[in-house]
Amino acid sequence: MKRIMVRSVFDAFDYVMAHYYPYGLEDMAEKKDTYAVISIQDTHTQGFGFQFCESKSCKGALTLCFDDIVKRVKGAVLFSESQAEEIIDFIESHKEVETLLIHCYGGQSRSRAVGAFAAKMLGVDNSPYFEKGNPNQHVYDTLEKVWKKRKKNA
Repeated sequence: MKRIMVRSVFDAFDYVMAHYYPYGLEDMAEKKDTYAVISIQDTHTQGFGFQFCESKSCKGALTLCFDDIVKRVKGAVLFSESQAEEIIDFIESHKEVETLLIHCYGGQSRSRAVGAFAAKMLGVDNSPYFEKGNPNQHVYDTLEKVWKKRKKNA
C-alpha cells in the first residue's frame, strides 16, 4: 500500500470516477492505480443510497454504518469492536493495493480516525491525522484496543 486517502463521500466518489473510461478507451482514465475502499455511512439515513463495489481498479469495498458519536446516544449507532475487527481484517487482506481510500460523510472525523489507525497499523507516522484534523477518538481507541488484543493473542 503506497497511500492512505481520507476523503468526504463526494471526494471519494470523484476519486473512484477518475478511474472510469468508456469502452475501448482505457488510456482516457485519469487514474490507473488499484485501490480498496472503506465506506463509512450514516445510520439515520440508512446509508448514502449507494455502495462501492469491486471493479478492475477497486480490489475490495467494505461498507460500515455507524454514526459520528463518541458515547452511546439513543437512536444512533456507536462504532463497535466487531466493526473494528472488520476494518483490521480488510486492511490486512488488501495490503497489495496501491491506495486505501477511506471516506465518511465529511472526511473529517470517522474516516480520519480509521486513516490514522491504518497508518499506525502499517507502520507509518500517523501524527498528521491528529495535527490537521479531529479524528473520532472513540473510533480510533476502539481500533487500537482490538488490534492490541489481537497482537497479544497471536
